[in-house]
Amino acid sequence: MEELTKRVIAGLASIPADNRFIVGIVGFPGAGKSTLSGGLVDAINAALPSGQKAQIVPMDGYHLPNETLDTLGLRPLKGIPETFDAEGFIQLLRRIRETPAQALSAPAFDRSIDGSIADAIKIGTDVRVIVTEGNYLLLDREKWRQIAGLLDDCWFLDASFETIRPRLIARHVEGGRSLEDAIAKVESTDLPNARLIEETRRRAGAIVRATGNSGVAGGFQYEITTQ
Repeated sequence: MEELTKRVIAGLASIPADNRFIVGIVGFPGAGKSTLSGGLVDAINAALPSGQKAQIVPMDGYHLPNETLDTLGLRPLKGIPETFDAEGFIQLLRRIRETPAQALSAPAFDRSIDGSIADAIKIGTDVRVIVTEGNYLLLDREKWRQIAGLLDDCWFLDASFETIRPRLIARHVEGGRSLEDAIAKVESTDLPNARLIEETRRRAGAIVRATGNSGVAGGFQYEITTQ
């Protein structure tokens, strides 16, 4: 984590003192983006001077409501790009970048209700580093391709399909699906999404790989390779 933290701190030092630095973490569903983001923010906060902080702002808060997905006939495919409010997420990133002296709020996705909670994330004026994580930060499609230009740095978290498949099945079972339904969801939505995300790897500024457990509860070691 030290190498990743140093990269962010160096990036922060390269921009005007009153700006926010935005780093994106993209990867397959189940790759460990949330774990990496949480550990990175903790490490950055330990390195930043008093009065400055880092914060996670995930893309997942911009899932479209289930009622909207039902109307569109997309609820069984929840998780594909068309089931997100890409414009809303882009607007948030613009506000983070263009109004660094302004306190902001963002929605958060709650798996227990399978929905987003508006304004659940508060972004104070003391936040200098934003870590945003999501599947489609580097997607080269209309609307989505705007995101890359709003990030100061973006990393692809590497993982194999063999690693993510059992994690995703377990996640869906935890969420209340039967094992059969969980496997069907992974095969119909999650793995096709992962193949789409794989195509965006080349657009990342660096590749991050988990290399093992750090020995601290819930912690991992990572290596980063600039592309």
